[in-house]
Order: sequence, then structure tokens, then C-alpha cells
Amino acid sequence: MRISRVLWDLDDDPEGNVQHIAEHGLTVDEVEDVLYAAEEVVASQSSGRSITFGETSAGKQIAVVLEIVDEDPLVVYPVTACETES
Repeated sequence: MRISRVLWDLDDDPEGNVQHIAEHGLTVDEVEDVLYAAEEVVASQSSGRSITFGETSAGKQIAVVLEIVDEDPLVVYPVTACETES
């Protein structure tokens, strides 16, 4: 699996994904670290949405919930992200 593009809302959109992940203490760069290195996307057991797990360049373990917007090339929209327990 190789993600080609990550879609972000405007930084100042209060309902957007940038603001939402910031509420969880994460940045766009941290989420992109995980998405661009993702080897596997699975269905979340709690929501059924697509999710991937990985490590940021700063060493944080995070989970990213995403929507697949297009499959060829693979374009995703991160819905939310949060730090997970190591």
C-alpha cells in the first residue's frame, strides 16, 4: 500500500481535520509521518472505519482514522488521530 496524497482542510477551519487532530495534541506532520509510511490499513473494531497505526519521527505511537477518497492513486482524508499506548 502506498499513499500518494493526503487531503487536509484549511488550518483555521474549526470543523476541519487539522483542528481535530490538534485537539488530540498531534500535528499534520506527525499524521503524515504515519500515513506515508503505512504498510497496512485495517477496519477499526469500534467504528468500522479505516485505521492505520505507526510511529512518528519523534517516536510517538499513533493511530490515524481515515477515509479512502480515491484508490488509484491512493488518496486519503485523515478523519482523526490520537496517541496510543506503547
